[in-house]
Amino acid sequence: MKRFAVVGHLAATSGAFSLNDLAGSGGRMDVLCRCINSSFFLSHDLRRDVECYLILCGEPGPEKTVLFRGSEVRYLSPDERSSAALIKKALSIPCGDSFRESTPGVYVRRGGLSRLLAEIPFAVLDEGGEDIRAASALPENYLLSDHHNLTAEEGALVEGYRSYSVGPRSLHADHTITVLLNEMDRREA
Repeated sequence: MKRFAVVGHLAATSGAFSLNDLAGSGGRMDVLCRCINSSFFLSHDLRRDVECYLILCGEPGPEKTVLFRGSEVRYLSPDERSSAALIKKALSIPCGDSFRESTPGVYVRRGGLSRLLAEIPFAVLDEGGEDIRAASALPENYLLSDHHNLTAEEGALVEGYRSYSVGPRSLHADHTITVLLNEMDRREA
């Protein structure tokens, strides 16, 4: 199973955002929706061996985590609005400390990065990390950030974690996922 966790620093933690304004009212929810699409979509198929965790840290709080499971997800189309609608629905249901399913393959719970890191070992995707093409082996779980760098507090949580880079230039989070999955596909072929 391949896992991606994306920190959405401004991402809304309630379903009150507008599907017509993902960048504004959703707190750059558009960035997270593109990460969902990059994690799962192939040409005419979905990656069933992927999970994507969206760590929502914006208003009104508290932090929530939305999980998409490729083996179970339904009603997901390759556009940002489709992903956003599934996130919006997940955020509209009451949630607690355990993941609760909102639609097939989409789950939500309270809690953020520190909780997820205590449960799953992640490597960090960072421009200063080891080049994925030079690495002898690649882990299956990766943490990355939205359009903001990890905060000092988040950086402290992942201090000492292995870090990897997809190349010499800084890429958007969704492009980083695409490049990484391409490298993993080539190694598995």
